[in-house]
Amino acid sequence: MPITTELEAALQQRRTFAIISHPDAGKTTLTEKLLLYGGAIHLAGSVKARRARRHATSDWMALEQERGISVTSSVMQFEYEGYKVNLLDTPGHEDFSEDTYRTLVAADSAVMLLDNRKGVEERTRQLFDVCKRRRTPIFTFVNKCDRAGEDPLRLVSDVEAELGIACHPVTWPIHRHDVLAGVYHRRQRQIHLFDRGSDHGASQASVEVGSLDDPRIRALLGPAAHDALQHDIALLDAAGHPFDHDAVLSGTLTPMFFGSALTNFGVEPFLREFLELAPPPLAREASTGLVEPTQDAFTGFVFKIQANMDPKHRDRVAFVRVCSGRFDAGMQVTHVRTGKSIRLSAPQQFLARDRSAVAEAWPGDVIGVVDKGTLRIGDTLSAGEALEFRDIPRFPPEHFARVVTTDPMRRKQLDAGLRQLTEEGAAQVFYAESEAGPTPIVGAVGLLQFDVMQFRLQHDYGASCRMERMSYRYPRWVSGPAAAIERLANERGRLRLYDAKGNPLILFEEEWVLRWALEHERDLVFSESAP
Repeated sequence: MPITTELEAALQQRRTFAIISHPDAGKTTLTEKLLLYGGAIHLAGSVKARRARRHATSDWMALEQERGISVTSSVMQFEYEGYKVNLLDTPGHEDFSEDTYRTLVAADSAVMLLDNRKGVEERTRQLFDVCKRRRTPIFTFVNKCDRAGEDPLRLVSDVEAELGIACHPVTWPIHRHDVLAGVYHRRQRQIHLFDRGSDHGASQASVEVGSLDDPRIRALLGPAAHDALQHDIALLDAAGHPFDHDAVLSGTLTPMFFGSALTNFGVEPFLREFLELAPPPLAREASTGLVEPTQDAFTGFVFKIQANMDPKHRDRVAFVRVCSGRFDAGMQVTHVRTGKSIRLSAPQQFLARDRSAVAEAWPGDVIGVVDKGTLRIGDTLSAGEALEFRDIPRFPPEHFARVVTTDPMRRKQLDAGLRQLTEEGAAQVFYAESEAGPTPIVGAVGLLQFDVMQFRLQHDYGASCRMERMSYRYPRWVSGPAAAIERLANERGRLRLYDAKGNPLILFEEEWVLRWALEHERDLVFSESAP
Protein backbone atom coordinates (compact mmCIF):
# COMPACT_ATOMS: atom_id res chain seq x y z
CA MET A 1 0.00 0.00 0.00
CA PRO A 2 1.45 3.42 -0.94
CA ILE A 3 2.53 5.56 2.04
CA THR A 4 -0.07 8.26 1.28
CA THR A 5 -2.98 5.79 1.14
CA GLU A 6 -1.74 4.00 4.26
CA LEU A 7 -1.31 7.31 6.07
CA GLU A 8 -4.81 8.51 5.20
CA ALA A 9 -6.31 5.22 6.38
CA ALA A 10 -4.38 5.43 9.66
CA LEU A 11 -5.58 9.02 10.24
CA GLN A 12 -9.25 8.05 9.94
CA GLN A 13 -8.75 5.41 12.64
CA ARG A 14 -7.02 7.63 15.21
CA ARG A 15 -8.71 9.52 18.06
CA THR A 16 -6.53 11.34 20.59
CA PHE A 17 -8.27 13.09 23.47
CA ALA A 18 -7.92 14.25 27.06
CA ILE A 19 -10.44 14.29 29.89
CA ILE A 20 -10.80 17.53 31.87
CA SER A 21 -12.74 18.06 35.09
CA HIS A 22 -12.84 19.52 38.56
CA PRO A 23 -11.37 17.21 41.24
CA ASP A 24 -13.77 14.47 42.41
CA ALA A 25 -16.01 14.65 39.35
CA GLY A 26 -15.09 11.03 38.59
CA LYS A 27 -12.45 11.47 35.89
CA THR A 28 -10.31 8.51 36.87
CA THR A 29 -13.39 6.28 37.17
CA LEU A 30 -14.61 7.30 33.70
CA THR A 31 -11.14 6.64 32.30
CA GLU A 32 -11.21 3.18 33.82
CA LYS A 33 -14.62 2.41 32.35
CA LEU A 34 -13.61 3.53 28.86
CA LEU A 35 -10.71 1.09 29.13
CA LEU A 36 -13.16 -1.59 30.28
CA TYR A 37 -15.50 -1.09 27.32
CA GLY A 38 -12.53 -0.72 24.98
CA GLY A 39 -11.36 -4.18 26.01
CA ALA A 40 -8.05 -2.89 27.38
CA ILE A 41 -8.84 -4.28 30.84
CA HIS A 42 -11.19 -7.04 31.94
CA LEU A 43 -11.99 -5.85 35.45
CA ALA A 44 -12.27 -2.17 36.35
CA GLY A 45 -10.45 -1.08 39.52
CA SER A 46 -12.30 1.73 41.24
CA VAL A 47 -10.49 4.40 43.21
CA LYS A 48 -13.01 3.60 45.97
CA ALA A 49 -12.21 -0.10 46.07
CA ARG A 50 -9.28 0.01 48.48
CA ARG A 51 -10.35 -3.01 50.53
CA ALA A 52 -10.14 -5.20 47.46
CA ARG A 53 -6.64 -3.86 46.74
CA ARG A 54 -7.75 -2.75 43.27
CA HIS A 55 -6.52 0.53 41.87
CA ALA A 56 -7.39 2.52 38.81
CA THR A 57 -5.17 1.61 35.86
CA SER A 58 -4.27 5.24 35.19
CA ASP A 59 -3.18 5.81 38.81
CA TRP A 60 -0.03 3.70 38.59
CA MET A 61 2.21 5.74 40.90
CA ALA A 62 2.41 4.55 44.52
CA LEU A 63 1.45 7.98 45.85
CA GLU A 64 -1.66 8.04 43.64
CA GLN A 65 -2.74 4.64 44.93
CA GLU A 66 -2.19 5.67 48.55
CA ARG A 67 -4.12 8.95 48.31
CA GLY A 68 -6.69 8.06 45.65
CA ILE A 69 -5.78 11.06 43.49
CA SER A 70 -4.11 11.57 40.11
CA VAL A 71 -0.87 13.53 40.33
CA THR A 72 0.61 12.84 36.90
CA SER A 73 -0.77 12.50 33.40
CA SER A 74 -1.02 9.00 31.94
CA VAL A 75 -1.35 7.62 28.42
CA MET A 76 -3.79 4.79 27.71
CA GLN A 77 -3.95 3.28 24.23
CA PHE A 78 -6.51 0.74 23.09
CA GLU A 79 -8.59 -0.33 20.09
CA TYR A 80 -12.36 -0.20 19.86
CA GLU A 81 -14.46 -1.17 16.83
CA GLY A 82 -11.76 -0.25 14.33
CA TYR A 83 -10.58 2.92 16.11
CA LYS A 84 -7.10 3.36 17.57
CA VAL A 85 -7.69 5.38 20.73
CA ASN A 86 -5.09 7.48 22.55
CA LEU A 87 -6.61 8.53 25.88
CA LEU A 88 -4.59 11.13 27.78
CA ASP A 89 -5.56 11.15 31.45
CA THR A 90 -4.66 14.37 33.26
CA PRO A 91 -4.34 15.35 36.93
CA GLY A 92 -7.51 17.03 38.16
CA HIS A 93 -5.88 19.03 40.94
CA GLU A 94 -4.97 22.60 40.04
CA ASP A 95 -1.52 22.20 41.63
CA PHE A 96 -0.59 20.14 38.55
CA SER A 97 -1.93 22.62 35.99
CA GLU A 98 1.30 22.69 34.01
CA ASP A 99 1.22 18.95 33.37
CA THR A 100 -2.46 19.16 32.43
CA TYR A 101 -1.99 22.08 30.03
CA ARG A 102 0.90 20.37 28.24
CA THR A 103 -1.18 17.23 27.82
CA LEU A 104 -4.03 19.25 26.33
CA VAL A 105 -1.62 20.52 23.68
CA ALA A 106 -1.09 16.89 22.61
CA ALA A 107 -4.84 16.18 22.32
CA ASP A 108 -7.14 16.74 19.34
CA SER A 109 -10.33 16.91 21.41
CA ALA A 110 -11.40 17.00 25.04
CA VAL A 111 -14.08 15.37 27.16
CA MET A 112 -15.39 17.76 29.82
CA LEU A 113 -16.65 15.78 32.81
CA LEU A 114 -19.26 17.36 35.11
CA ASP A 115 -20.71 16.26 38.44
CA ASN A 116 -24.51 16.24 38.05
CA ARG A 117 -24.93 17.88 41.46
CA LYS A 118 -22.43 20.69 40.91
CA GLY A 119 -22.36 21.46 37.19
CA VAL A 120 -19.58 23.78 36.05
CA GLU A 121 -16.96 24.24 38.79
CA GLU A 122 -13.93 26.52 38.92
CA ARG A 123 -11.31 24.01 37.75
CA THR A 124 -13.57 22.93 34.91
CA ARG A 125 -13.99 26.55 33.87
CA GLN A 126 -10.20 27.11 33.81
CA LEU A 127 -9.54 24.06 31.65
CA PHE A 128 -12.46 24.84 29.36
CA ASP A 129 -10.96 28.28 28.72
CA VAL A 130 -7.67 26.64 27.70
CA CYS A 131 -9.51 24.41 25.23
CA LYS A 132 -11.61 27.31 23.93
CA ARG A 133 -8.51 29.42 23.19
CA ARG A 134 -7.11 26.54 21.14
CA ARG A 135 -10.54 25.91 19.50
CA THR A 136 -10.42 22.31 20.72
CA PRO A 137 -13.64 20.33 20.10
CA ILE A 138 -15.27 19.61 23.47
CA PHE A 139 -17.63 16.77 24.39
CA THR A 140 -19.50 16.89 27.72
CA PHE A 141 -20.27 13.91 29.95
CA VAL A 142 -22.51 14.60 32.96
CA ASN A 143 -21.47 12.03 35.54
CA LYS A 144 -22.95 10.59 38.74
CA CYS A 145 -26.51 10.56 37.40
CA ASP A 146 -27.13 7.48 39.57
CA ARG A 147 -27.41 9.97 42.45
CA ALA A 148 -29.89 12.79 42.94
CA GLY A 149 -28.63 15.97 41.31
CA GLU A 150 -29.58 19.08 39.39
CA ASP A 151 -32.38 18.91 36.85
CA PRO A 152 -30.79 17.95 33.48
CA LEU A 153 -32.43 20.88 31.69
CA ARG A 154 -30.93 23.26 34.26
CA LEU A 155 -27.49 21.69 33.77
CA VAL A 156 -27.75 22.26 30.01
CA SER A 157 -28.69 25.92 30.48
CA ASP A 158 -25.98 26.42 33.12
CA VAL A 159 -23.26 25.10 30.79
CA GLU A 160 -24.45 27.39 28.01
CA ALA A 161 -24.68 30.44 30.28
CA GLU A 162 -21.42 29.95 32.22
CA LEU A 163 -19.16 28.74 29.41
CA GLY A 164 -20.71 30.48 26.41
CA ILE A 165 -20.99 27.31 24.33
CA ALA A 166 -24.09 25.82 22.75
CA CYS A 167 -25.14 22.35 23.95
CA HIS A 168 -26.83 19.51 22.11
CA PRO A 169 -27.80 16.61 24.43
CA VAL A 170 -27.12 13.40 22.51
CA THR A 171 -28.15 11.09 25.35
CA TRP A 172 -30.72 11.95 28.00
CA PRO A 173 -31.11 10.34 31.46
CA ILE A 174 -34.11 8.13 32.13
CA HIS A 175 -35.22 7.87 35.74
CA ARG A 176 -37.66 5.30 37.05
CA HIS A 177 -38.92 5.91 40.59
CA ASP A 178 -36.19 8.57 40.94
CA VAL A 179 -33.48 6.00 40.14
CA LEU A 180 -31.34 6.12 36.96
CA ALA A 181 -32.58 3.35 34.67
CA GLY A 182 -30.86 4.22 31.41
CA VAL A 183 -30.44 6.83 28.68
CA TYR A 184 -32.28 7.83 25.53
CA HIS A 185 -30.04 8.23 22.47
CA ARG A 186 -31.56 11.10 20.48
CA ARG A 187 -29.55 10.63 17.29
CA GLN A 188 -30.36 6.91 17.13
CA ARG A 189 -33.84 7.31 18.66
CA GLN A 190 -33.18 4.37 20.94
CA ILE A 191 -33.63 3.71 24.63
CA HIS A 192 -30.83 1.95 26.51
CA LEU A 193 -32.01 0.41 29.79
CA PHE A 194 -29.20 -0.86 32.00
CA ASP A 195 -29.10 -3.48 34.71
CA ARG A 196 -27.11 -2.64 37.83
CA GLY A 197 -24.96 -5.71 38.42
CA SER A 198 -23.72 -7.06 41.73
CA ASP A 199 -20.03 -6.34 41.15
CA HIS A 200 -20.25 -2.54 41.71
CA GLY A 201 -19.45 -1.67 38.11
CA ALA A 202 -16.32 -3.80 37.75
CA SER A 203 -17.69 -5.41 34.57
CA GLN A 204 -19.84 -4.16 31.71
CA ALA A 205 -23.49 -3.50 32.50
CA SER A 206 -26.09 -5.60 30.68
CA VAL A 207 -28.39 -3.49 28.53
CA GLU A 208 -31.82 -3.68 26.93
CA VAL A 209 -32.22 -1.60 23.76
CA GLY A 210 -35.48 -0.56 22.13
CA SER A 211 -37.37 2.30 20.52
CA LEU A 212 -39.43 4.94 22.30
CA ASP A 213 -42.70 3.45 21.01
CA ASP A 214 -41.79 -0.16 21.82
CA PRO A 215 -44.56 -1.54 24.15
CA ARG A 216 -42.00 -3.79 25.85
CA ILE A 217 -39.80 -0.80 26.72
CA ARG A 218 -42.80 1.19 27.91
CA ALA A 219 -43.76 -1.70 30.19
CA LEU A 220 -40.23 -1.93 31.58
CA LEU A 221 -40.13 1.81 32.25
CA GLY A 222 -43.66 2.25 33.50
CA PRO A 223 -46.14 4.85 32.18
CA ALA A 224 -44.95 7.73 34.41
CA ALA A 225 -41.27 7.48 33.44
CA HIS A 226 -42.15 6.90 29.78
CA ASP A 227 -44.40 9.96 29.65
CA ALA A 228 -41.79 12.13 31.40
CA LEU A 229 -39.16 11.04 28.88
CA GLN A 230 -41.43 11.83 25.93
CA HIS A 231 -42.08 15.29 27.39
CA ASP A 232 -38.35 16.02 27.81
CA ILE A 233 -37.48 14.83 24.30
CA ALA A 234 -40.21 16.93 22.74
CA LEU A 235 -38.96 19.97 24.64
CA LEU A 236 -35.36 19.40 23.54
CA ASP A 237 -36.41 18.90 19.93
CA ALA A 238 -38.45 22.11 19.94
CA ALA A 239 -36.24 24.47 21.95
CA GLY A 240 -32.74 22.98 21.96
CA HIS A 241 -29.83 23.64 19.63
CA PRO A 242 -29.86 21.37 16.57
CA PHE A 243 -26.94 19.06 16.00
CA ASP A 244 -24.22 20.54 13.76
CA HIS A 245 -21.05 18.51 13.29
CA ASP A 246 -19.13 21.46 11.84
CA ALA A 247 -19.97 23.48 14.96
CA VAL A 248 -18.68 20.59 17.11
CA LEU A 249 -15.38 20.51 15.23
CA SER A 250 -15.00 24.31 15.53
CA GLY A 251 -15.56 24.15 19.30
CA THR A 252 -18.78 26.20 19.33
CA LEU A 253 -21.20 23.31 20.06
CA THR A 254 -20.65 20.58 22.64
CA PRO A 255 -22.45 17.22 22.31
CA MET A 256 -23.74 16.37 25.81
CA PHE A 257 -24.07 12.92 27.35
CA PHE A 258 -25.51 11.74 30.67
CA GLY A 259 -24.63 8.66 32.68
CA SER A 260 -22.81 7.13 35.61
CA ALA A 261 -19.21 6.00 35.28
CA LEU A 262 -19.48 4.17 38.60
CA THR A 263 -22.33 1.89 37.46
CA ASN A 264 -21.38 1.97 33.72
CA PHE A 265 -24.80 3.39 32.76
CA GLY A 266 -24.47 5.41 29.55
CA VAL A 267 -20.73 4.83 29.14
CA GLU A 268 -20.81 2.65 26.01
CA PRO A 269 -23.31 4.87 24.09
CA PHE A 270 -21.04 7.81 24.88
CA LEU A 271 -17.88 5.99 23.74
CA ARG A 272 -19.42 4.89 20.44
CA GLU A 273 -20.80 8.32 19.58
CA PHE A 274 -17.70 10.18 20.73
CA LEU A 275 -15.38 8.12 18.53
CA GLU A 276 -17.65 8.69 15.53
CA LEU A 277 -17.93 12.47 16.04
CA ALA A 278 -14.47 13.37 17.41
CA PRO A 279 -11.93 14.65 14.89
CA PRO A 280 -9.04 12.58 13.56
CA PRO A 281 -5.53 14.02 14.09
CA LEU A 282 -5.46 17.75 13.36
CA ALA A 283 -2.87 20.08 11.83
CA ARG A 284 -0.35 21.64 14.26
CA GLU A 285 1.05 25.16 14.34
CA ALA A 286 4.83 25.27 13.88
CA SER A 287 7.51 27.86 13.19
CA THR A 288 7.13 27.22 9.45
CA GLY A 289 3.32 27.34 9.45
CA LEU A 290 0.70 24.62 9.75
CA VAL A 291 1.99 21.06 9.69
CA GLU A 292 -0.68 18.81 8.19
CA PRO A 293 -0.84 15.23 9.49
CA THR A 294 -0.89 14.01 5.87
CA GLN A 295 2.65 15.27 5.23
CA ASP A 296 4.95 12.34 4.42
CA ALA A 297 7.86 13.39 6.67
CA PHE A 298 7.63 12.31 10.30
CA THR A 299 7.36 15.10 12.90
CA GLY A 300 6.49 15.05 16.59
CA PHE A 301 7.04 16.86 19.86
CA VAL A 302 7.83 15.88 23.45
CA PHE A 303 5.02 16.88 25.83
CA LYS A 304 5.96 14.82 28.87
CA ILE A 305 8.99 13.14 30.43
CA GLN A 306 8.65 10.52 33.15
CA ALA A 307 11.48 9.00 35.12
CA ASN A 308 11.34 5.66 36.94
CA MET A 309 8.19 4.26 35.37
CA ASP A 310 10.10 1.00 35.77
CA PRO A 311 11.92 1.38 39.14
CA LYS A 312 13.97 -1.75 38.46
CA HIS A 313 15.73 -0.12 35.53
CA ARG A 314 15.67 3.58 36.57
CA ASP A 315 14.55 4.44 33.06
CA ARG A 316 13.53 7.81 31.65
CA VAL A 317 10.79 7.94 29.02
CA ALA A 318 9.96 10.85 26.73
CA PHE A 319 6.35 10.91 25.52
CA VAL A 320 6.18 12.02 21.88
CA ARG A 321 2.99 13.06 20.11
CA VAL A 322 3.27 12.08 16.44
CA CYS A 323 2.10 15.02 14.30
CA SER A 324 2.74 13.96 10.71
CA GLY A 325 4.07 11.15 8.57
CA ARG A 326 4.93 7.63 9.58
CA PHE A 327 7.21 6.72 12.45
CA ASP A 328 9.30 3.56 12.17
CA ALA A 329 11.25 2.01 15.01
CA GLY A 330 14.93 2.87 14.79
CA MET A 331 14.52 5.78 12.38
CA GLN A 332 16.96 8.70 12.38
CA VAL A 333 15.42 12.11 13.11
CA THR A 334 16.72 15.60 13.77
CA HIS A 335 16.57 16.86 17.33
CA VAL A 336 15.71 20.39 16.24
CA ARG A 337 16.80 22.23 19.40
CA THR A 338 20.37 20.90 19.15
CA GLY A 339 20.45 20.27 15.39
CA LYS A 340 21.82 16.77 16.03
CA SER A 341 20.65 13.53 14.47
CA ILE A 342 19.38 10.91 16.92
CA ARG A 343 18.05 7.39 16.52
CA LEU A 344 14.66 6.62 18.08
CA SER A 345 14.99 2.98 18.98
CA ALA A 346 12.73 0.67 21.01
CA PRO A 347 9.57 2.85 20.86
CA GLN A 348 6.72 1.83 23.15
CA GLN A 349 2.99 2.32 23.53
CA PHE A 350 1.27 2.51 26.91
CA LEU A 351 -1.50 1.44 29.17
CA ALA A 352 -0.47 3.73 32.03
CA ARG A 353 2.70 2.07 33.42
CA ASP A 354 2.36 -1.08 31.30
CA ARG A 355 3.97 -0.84 27.89
CA SER A 356 4.64 -2.84 24.77
CA ALA A 357 7.01 -2.41 21.84
CA VAL A 358 5.67 -0.93 18.60
CA ALA A 359 7.20 -1.09 15.14
CA GLU A 360 5.38 1.91 13.71
CA ALA A 361 3.20 4.86 14.71
CA TRP A 362 1.04 7.39 12.90
CA PRO A 363 -0.24 10.95 13.51
CA GLY A 364 -2.29 11.09 16.69
CA ASP A 365 -0.34 8.28 18.34
CA VAL A 366 1.74 8.81 21.45
CA ILE A 367 4.96 6.84 21.63
CA GLY A 368 7.45 6.49 24.44
CA VAL A 369 11.12 6.88 23.65
CA VAL A 370 13.75 5.80 26.16
CA ASP A 371 15.87 8.89 26.78
CA LYS A 372 19.21 9.30 28.53
CA GLY A 373 18.79 12.99 29.26
CA THR A 374 18.96 14.40 25.74
CA LEU A 375 15.31 15.39 25.32
CA ARG A 376 13.35 18.12 27.09
CA ILE A 377 9.68 18.98 27.27
CA GLY A 378 8.74 20.97 24.15
CA ASP A 379 11.47 19.52 21.93
CA THR A 380 10.59 18.91 18.27
CA LEU A 381 11.72 15.79 16.38
CA SER A 382 11.65 15.88 12.60
CA ALA A 383 12.63 13.62 9.73
CA GLY A 384 12.18 16.52 7.32
CA GLU A 385 12.68 20.26 7.63
CA ALA A 386 13.91 21.94 10.82
CA LEU A 387 10.67 23.25 12.26
CA GLU A 388 9.57 23.79 15.86
CA PHE A 389 6.12 23.18 17.33
CA ARG A 390 4.81 25.93 19.58
CA ASP A 391 2.46 26.50 22.52
CA ILE A 392 4.06 24.07 25.00
CA PRO A 393 3.37 25.98 28.23
CA ARG A 394 5.90 26.58 30.99
CA PHE A 395 4.58 28.17 34.19
CA PRO A 396 6.68 30.26 36.57
CA PRO A 397 6.77 28.77 40.08
CA GLU A 398 4.59 30.38 42.74
CA HIS A 399 5.80 28.56 45.86
CA PHE A 400 9.30 27.76 47.09
CA ALA A 401 10.77 25.33 49.61
CA ARG A 402 14.28 24.62 50.82
CA VAL A 403 15.27 20.96 50.38
CA VAL A 404 17.05 19.65 53.47
CA THR A 405 18.55 16.17 53.36
CA THR A 406 18.03 14.04 56.44
CA ASP A 407 20.89 11.73 55.42
CA PRO A 408 24.00 13.60 54.23
CA MET A 409 25.46 10.32 52.95
CA ARG A 410 22.70 10.26 50.30
CA ARG A 411 23.39 13.74 48.91
CA LYS A 412 24.46 12.34 45.54
CA GLN A 413 21.14 10.49 45.20
CA LEU A 414 19.28 13.65 46.23
CA ASP A 415 21.00 15.74 43.56
CA ALA A 416 20.32 13.09 40.90
CA GLY A 417 16.66 12.89 41.88
CA LEU A 418 16.21 16.66 41.84
CA ARG A 419 17.82 16.88 38.42
CA GLN A 420 15.65 14.17 36.90
CA LEU A 421 12.41 15.43 38.45
CA THR A 422 13.19 18.91 37.10
CA GLU A 423 13.66 17.47 33.62
CA GLU A 424 10.23 15.83 33.95
CA GLY A 425 8.70 19.25 34.55
CA ALA A 426 7.42 18.15 37.96
CA ALA A 427 8.93 21.29 39.52
CA GLN A 428 11.93 23.57 39.07
CA VAL A 429 15.12 23.36 41.13
CA PHE A 430 17.29 26.37 41.92
CA TYR A 431 20.33 26.85 44.11
CA ALA A 432 21.14 29.42 46.76
CA GLU A 433 24.71 30.22 47.73
CA SER A 434 25.73 29.31 51.28
CA GLU A 435 28.88 28.64 53.25
CA ALA A 436 28.17 24.90 53.10
CA GLY A 437 27.83 25.00 49.31
CA PRO A 438 24.84 25.34 46.98
CA THR A 439 21.51 24.75 48.78
CA PRO A 440 18.73 23.31 46.59
CA ILE A 441 15.48 25.29 46.47
CA VAL A 442 12.40 23.77 44.81
CA GLY A 443 9.95 26.03 42.99
CA ALA A 444 6.45 24.67 42.30
CA VAL A 445 3.19 25.90 40.80
CA GLY A 446 1.15 24.22 43.55
CA LEU A 447 1.87 23.19 47.13
CA LEU A 448 0.93 19.54 46.54
CA GLN A 449 3.91 19.26 44.22
CA PHE A 450 6.20 19.50 47.27
CA ASP A 451 4.56 16.39 48.74
CA VAL A 452 4.96 14.54 45.44
CA MET A 453 8.63 15.50 45.09
CA GLN A 454 9.43 14.54 48.68
CA PHE A 455 7.64 11.21 48.24
CA ARG A 456 9.39 10.41 44.97
CA LEU A 457 12.84 11.46 46.22
CA GLN A 458 12.39 9.01 49.08
CA HIS A 459 10.81 6.11 47.15
CA ASP A 460 12.40 6.45 43.71
CA TYR A 461 15.89 7.60 44.70
CA GLY A 462 16.30 6.59 48.34
CA ALA A 463 17.00 10.23 49.26
CA SER A 464 15.18 11.05 52.47
CA CYS A 465 14.61 14.79 52.92
CA ARG A 466 12.20 17.41 54.20
CA MET A 467 10.76 20.48 52.49
CA GLU A 468 10.97 23.75 54.43
CA ARG A 469 8.46 26.24 53.03
CA MET A 470 9.75 29.73 52.24
CA SER A 471 7.83 33.01 52.27
CA TYR A 472 9.02 34.16 48.82
CA ARG A 473 6.38 34.07 46.08
CA TYR A 474 7.41 36.22 43.12
CA PRO A 475 10.37 35.06 40.94
CA ARG A 476 12.02 37.05 38.17
CA TRP A 477 15.04 36.10 36.10
CA VAL A 478 17.31 39.11 35.93
CA SER A 479 20.10 40.23 33.60
CA GLY A 480 22.30 43.30 33.54
CA PRO A 481 25.40 44.68 35.30
CA ALA A 482 26.68 42.34 38.03
CA ALA A 483 26.96 45.21 40.52
CA ALA A 484 23.29 46.14 40.02
CA ILE A 485 22.18 42.54 40.48
CA GLU A 486 24.31 42.27 43.64
CA ARG A 487 22.83 45.45 45.09
CA LEU A 488 19.27 44.37 44.32
CA ALA A 489 19.79 40.90 45.77
CA ASN A 490 21.13 42.25 49.08
CA GLU A 491 18.13 44.46 49.80
CA ARG A 492 15.46 43.34 52.25
CA GLY A 493 12.70 41.00 51.06
CA ARG A 494 14.71 39.52 48.17
CA LEU A 495 16.69 36.33 47.67
CA ARG A 496 19.07 35.56 44.83
CA LEU A 497 19.05 32.06 43.35
CA TYR A 498 20.59 30.39 40.29
CA ASP A 499 18.84 27.97 37.97
CA ALA A 500 20.40 24.78 36.62
CA LYS A 501 22.14 26.74 33.84
CA GLY A 502 23.61 29.29 36.24
CA ASN A 503 21.18 32.09 35.30
CA PRO A 504 20.42 34.40 38.23
CA LEU A 505 16.90 35.09 39.43
CA ILE A 506 15.55 37.10 42.33
CA LEU A 507 12.73 35.96 44.59
CA PHE A 508 10.59 38.75 46.03
CA GLU A 509 8.72 38.33 49.29
CA GLU A 510 6.03 40.92 48.59
CA GLU A 511 4.34 41.92 45.35
CA TRP A 512 4.82 45.63 46.01
CA VAL A 513 8.58 45.06 46.37
CA LEU A 514 8.59 43.42 42.94
CA ARG A 515 6.60 46.30 41.44
CA TRP A 516 9.03 48.83 42.95
CA ALA A 517 12.01 46.98 41.42
CA LEU A 518 10.34 46.78 38.00
CA GLU A 519 9.68 50.53 38.05
CA HIS A 520 13.03 51.77 39.45
CA GLU A 521 15.74 49.30 38.38
CA ARG A 522 16.45 50.82 34.95
CA ASP A 523 19.73 48.96 34.42
CA LEU A 524 18.22 45.51 34.82
CA VAL A 525 15.98 43.38 32.60
CA PHE A 526 13.39 41.19 34.35
CA SER A 527 11.73 38.11 32.89
CA GLU A 528 9.09 35.66 34.15
CA SER A 529 10.74 32.79 32.25
CA ALA A 530 14.28 31.49 32.04
CA PRO A 531 16.50 32.89 29.26
